[in-house]
Amino acid sequence: MTELSRSQARRIALHAQGFGNKRPAGRVDRRHLRKVLDHVGLIQIDSVNVLVRSQELPLFARLGAHPRSLIPDATAAGELFEYWVHEACHVPVEQRPLYGWAMERHPRWKSLREFAAERHDLIASVLDRLRADGPLVASDLAMRDRPKGEWWDWDDGKLALEHLFRTGEVAATRRPNDFARVYDLAERVIPDAVLNAPTPSEHDAKKELLVLAASYHGVGTAADLADYHRLVHCRPLLDELVEEGRLLAATVEGWKQQAYMHPDAHLPRWVRARALLSPFDPVVWFRDRGERLFGFHYRIEIYVPKPKRRYGYYVLPFLLGDSLVGRVDLKADRANGRLLVIGAYGEPGIAEADVAQEMVAELRLMADWLGLGHGIELGSRGDLMAALRRASS
Repeated sequence: MTELSRSQARRIALHAQGFGNKRPAGRVDRRHLRKVLDHVGLIQIDSVNVLVRSQELPLFARLGAHPRSLIPDATAAGELFEYWVHEACHVPVEQRPLYGWAMERHPRWKSLREFAAERHDLIASVLDRLRADGPLVASDLAMRDRPKGEWWDWDDGKLALEHLFRTGEVAATRRPNDFARVYDLAERVIPDAVLNAPTPSEHDAKKELLVLAASYHGVGTAADLADYHRLVHCRPLLDELVEEGRLLAATVEGWKQQAYMHPDAHLPRWVRARALLSPFDPVVWFRDRGERLFGFHYRIEIYVPKPKRRYGYYVLPFLLGDSLVGRVDLKADRANGRLLVIGAYGEPGIAEADVAQEMVAELRLMADWLGLGHGIELGSRGDLMAALRRASS
């Protein structure tokens, strides 16, 4: 059994996530997107746009400044598709057959299954409309017969489209102006070779997804690997994979749980990363893993009432070397061309001046990438803000 220190596990994990590579020095194109996807496997989608939509941030963290059209262009070219995986995610289209079992049963959405069982005629009519009229957004099928309720209160047209999306009969892209899902028949969006590819059984597909998760994480617990693609009932599958030599059993210093390592995981001597991480970056999206690997307690506070927030509304962890050394609350002031640094906080024991200098450099790079020509504007909150002011002067 492989035994790892926590420092070794961190370096393995960050290298697996693409942070062992230098950012490209020249033109960035779709080849670089593919390389990032080789390391992360999927990119979680989120509509909050106070800074930039979250799906753009994993690319910025690994590539630096890049054309912001990379993901839409790859989707239009049939290289990416959207599906519910970790959450709503962009996924390499060649992996679509691995979700055939989920499309058949869509086990995570009991209420949608019940709706579809009761509304066969509506589902069929929505499919007929798509065939006849082409792509639709949910508002094209507005049929609300009750007052609008909470945020996720969908009318029956939206429910029908979402059911068809989850079953794979319909695929979705995103409308650029308002980020709404645009639904169309899968055969018009997904390449024929992928649609006609063999679909593994649930057992075999889950095993493949666990191996992929191990390759993206490098090393992780059963919970880490299952969480990547939101799988359940994985322990017997992990045992099979260890027996087959496709995963290696491991222990990590300070971890109570059994760990699993991908056979091709690489342990670099060091990781020299510098990145602002999306709240939905795979490095930090599973909060328990972030605490085990980095000793970093992180919770997204978007849904926390403002008076109860500890750090801010849209807070990005800051990765420096192989450590999470701080966090920063950011907002894009597009009207005035500024990146607002509302708050900045350091972790205990950091060299504040060094961290602040690197954070300022990354913030300036982000401001330039977002076209915020007046640069960064520092606020007043947080124990790292004074150091940022000194570093930016």
